[in-house]
Amino acid sequence: MNVFDGKRAATDYMSTHTLAFSTPELTLVRFAFWLGDTVPDPADKNKTVPRMMTFMTEQDFEPVLVDDDTYVPTGAVKNTNMYGNIKPESFCGECGNKMSESARFCNKCGTARD
Repeated sequence: MNVFDGKRAATDYMSTHTLAFSTPELTLVRFAFWLGDTVPDPADKNKTVPRMMTFMTEQDFEPVLVDDDTYVPTGAVKNTNMYGNIKPESFCGECGNKMSESARFCNKCGTARD
């Protein structure tokens, strides 16, 4: 899949235009026109393409499958009261870890609540 590398394009534009930081709206308009300019095709110098096409990169994205019945703990979720767990905590029947009443899975072992 071809993906537009906007960060690289913006960096290239800003590095070649000294007054790029003066007016944000004007900068955005000029940047859009700059991306639309016709430039020689890097693959075939006899053809021309919009400059935006030179910032396209080939990337392969693996599909993300979401399974609501399975939870594999990554360690990123911790037991905190940061978001205001109002309900009293209970314990996991498998490992004994403290769990909030609203949790569907244990964040230590991944066991589903009965």
